[in-house]
Amino acid sequence: MINKQNLWFLTLFSLILVLSVYYITMPNDLLTKAVTTEEKETKDEEVKDTVEEVSSLTAMRVSLEEERQGLMDDLQEQLTSDTISSEEKNNAYEQLKYLNTLQSKEEELEKQIKKELKLDSFVKIDNTNVSVVCVSSKHDSSLANSIMRLIQSGYEEKMYITVKFQKA
Repeated sequence: MINKQNLWFLTLFSLILVLSVYYITMPNDLLTKAVTTEEKETKDEEVKDTVEEVSSLTAMRVSLEEERQGLMDDLQEQLTSDTISSEEKNNAYEQLKYLNTLQSKEEELEKQIKKELKLDSFVKIDNTNVSVVCVSSKHDSSLANSIMRLIQSGYEEKMYITVKFQKA
């Protein structure tokens, strides 16, 4: 009969063996995809353009997420604290729920703009203010107006909506 120590050794050894085989064979799969040099050059140019567009939006998303995560961490600490009253804990919980609904609403609006207007965008909501940054080669008032109408359609109360464009 196999004792526990031998069983653990065999389990870990087999896991290491499977992972090493996977990592050894992975680069071969990636290297077998051959692309001609002309296709590589055109793809590289396209990738650089999209990386620049997406990187500015991603930077905005990351900074907003870090800011909100700091707020959420503070609220979580308040919820787990023993020295805070139940009313303050309820307020912290309500603020956490509000932050979560803001995040989901922002993501929903970004998806809606992407789906209906085919634009990459960043949306930030602060109470009744909605800031939108879009990446587009076309910068005109009719596009901004359609973005504003699209966002306002999701709210019953009047929102103050600002739209900024970044060059594509």
